[in-house]
This record gives sequence, structure tokens and C-alpha cells, in this order.
Amino acid sequence: MRWARGGPPAAVQASPLGGGSWWGSRTLSPYGPGPRKSIKARERKAEKKSEALAPTPPAGPLHIIVSIGKQRATLFDDGVPVASTAISTGTPSHPTPTGVFTIIQKSRHHVSNLYGAAMPYMQRITWSGSALHQGPLPGYPASHGCVRLTTEFAQRLWTTTKMGARVIVTRDEVAPVAIEHARLFVPRPPKVVEAPAVTSALVRTASAANGTVVVEPTKTSATDGIGSTAETAKPTETPEPATQSAATRTAPAPVVIDERPATMPAAIVKEASRRPVSVFVSLKEGKLYVRQGWQPLFEAPVTFEQPDQPIGTHVYTAMGLKADGNGLRWTVVSIPSSIKPKVEPKASENGRKPRNDRAVKAVEIVTQLPSASAALDRIVIPPDAVERISEMMMPGSSLIVSDNKLSDETGAYTDFIVLTR
Repeated sequence: MRWARGGPPAAVQASPLGGGSWWGSRTLSPYGPGPRKSIKARERKAEKKSEALAPTPPAGPLHIIVSIGKQRATLFDDGVPVASTAISTGTPSHPTPTGVFTIIQKSRHHVSNLYGAAMPYMQRITWSGSALHQGPLPGYPASHGCVRLTTEFAQRLWTTTKMGARVIVTRDEVAPVAIEHARLFVPRPPKVVEAPAVTSALVRTASAANGTVVVEPTKTSATDGIGSTAETAKPTETPEPATQSAATRTAPAPVVIDERPATMPAAIVKEASRRPVSVFVSLKEGKLYVRQGWQPLFEAPVTFEQPDQPIGTHVYTAMGLKADGNGLRWTVVSIPSSIKPKVEPKASENGRKPRNDRAVKAVEIVTQLPSASAALDRIVIPPDAVERISEMMMPGSSLIVSDNKLSDETGAYTDFIVLTR
């Protein structure tokens, strides 16, 4: 069972239906195991329990929301908070990236390639090294950029999530809220397009051996639809090797941390075409991107009303079909943006500037950004792109709107990664 709407209580109460808490069959504290037993004894017990107890299947799409300021992580199922835990994020010298991510790899017994440290129940959110995993919690940020979780929370989360589960990392605490808007995508049946007839042609080819002319049948085909093109066979050409300059040959290669696998697991590739679609709209780039199953489908230009004004970062998720079956239920998570202005010394009465140690310290100012509904009001998407996306809409699909551009981390085997810092 899940918690009542309105936020996590002090402890997860047992279900009145006899099913126990949302995770497992006993009462769980959101702060991890109690202090009555040693750490090793608690870890051994949690290890055994994690094998025997299966989590309740999620009722809808999952959101894992990490608050760096509060040092807490909360799991939302179908927009409802169901579990929470204390965490430890990155230090100022190795900060945890903030933004919108998804789980792109899972490993139960992972070891860091960079630091050689054990990362049990690892769930990766970037290929450059950020992940959720079990780890020590000293009560303050202490990791190299990962999000450390309590032992029990890490184990239960690992057995609950699947590849593609949404992870949002932000400074302040945020939560999904229900939203309705006319510009949110509505599922539409795909158009039925008749395949063009396959025609055969007679092609005269000369035989190089004896000079005779041979008549051979060949097939030509065409495809129809937005973004499709007719293709004809072309001879394979072997490109000539490019000549490198001396400076290029001697320049050292840049060091790039990327733990991306060479190939995706076969099971993931097989289900890629059946996965929900993701749409990303960037104010900075003036573009719309569409991905499905970690692969790009197409992109299109978009325009904005008041393009010189920020729009914020908002993550809209189709949670499921409405009760009447007419459309989708949507939630949105809006990520606050903040700026730290430069320290400006306060002038004294005699007009002289004070010493540096007497300067007035600037306070972080949270900018008032448009609401999730106001952001949608300002976006103008081409009708053909809206129609094509609507034909692929299903529960679990998402729309991300942001001032920022697409992160360079986005690529093979990822959903959209959008950094907000």
C-alpha cells in the first residue's frame, strides 16, 4: 500500500488489508533500520529480506526525486509518495549534477571504474559516473557525485525500478502535481497508409566477361509518411584515408570519462519499440526532439512567445488513461531555478568602499519563473509534429520543457538528459 497523499509520514504504517507496507511485509522506517543492532547484522538481515520480499508492482510511472538541500530522496508511484530516505550527495568539489535523468544501467555488485569503490545496488543516471547506490551516510554531502542511499532503501529501490525510470535531482524539494492543459498531447490512432505496390523493371546490364546483354528484373520501393524518404541502392564506396597533419598526429587525446557499454542488453533492445516516447523542447535551441527506446526518432523547430524570457524546467508525465478513457492523466514536476549574484560592496556614508571582510554578502535569489501551465501557453509546435507525436502517445510518455539545451550526455542508450546546473 502507499502512503496517504500529502507527503511522507514519520514511518510507513502497515496496510489495513494485511499486505504490509508498500515495500515488503513489515513496517519500514523512511530513515532506514533502527539503531538496536550493529551495522553488519542489519546489512545481513536486509540482504536476506531483500531476496524473500518482492515489492508491490507500481501502480503507475515512478519518479525518484532527490533533494540536495534536504539530503533526502523520495520515491513517487503514480504521483504519490510511497517511500523516503536520508541520502548523501556530492561534495562542493565533486557535486552531484542537478537536472532531469533516467536510470540507464543497473548493477547489483558494481565497482567504480574511477575510484575502485564498491557501489552495491547501483542505478546509473549518467555515463560520466553519477548513480544511485548503497553507501555510508555521515549526515552531510560526502560522495564524489553519486547519491548514496541507506542499505534497505537501495535494495528495495533496485528491485522496484526498471530501466528508464525517471530521476530528478534538484536543490529544493519538489513533487509531482496533477495538471490539465489543452496543449498536452492526446493519444490518436495512427493513420493507415497503404504500402505502395512493388513494381519490377527490366534493366539491361552488360556482362564484362563476354559483352552479352542480360535482362534482369529489379525491385523498387518507396515509403510514405513524415520524415520518410524513398531509397535506392547505391554502390558501396570505400573512402580514402584522410591525411593528418603533424599537429593532429602528435596531439594527445582528451580524457573523457564514459562508461557506456559497447552494446545494449538484447532484452532492452527487443522492447525499445514498445516503450513510451519522450519529447524534449528547448528554449535555447528552438527545437523539439523525440526519442523512443533510447533512440532518436525525429526533431522539429518550435517557436516561443516572448522568446527572450525564461520558461523554466518542467517535466510532464502521462500517468495513465483518464477514468472515462478520454485522454491521459498528466502530472508535472517544476524545477526551481536560482542565481547567485556577485557580491557588491555597500558604500559607506563618506562614499568609500568598505574592506572586503566588511562587504555585504549576497543572498541566493530564487527567480520567479512561469508556471507549468504558463510555459505550455508560450510553446508553438508545428501541427504535423503534434500529430505525429500524438499517434505514439501512451501512459508513461513524457514531455520535458526547459530553458536549457540538451546535455551532451544524451546519446546512445539514454533518454533525454537535461542539466539545470
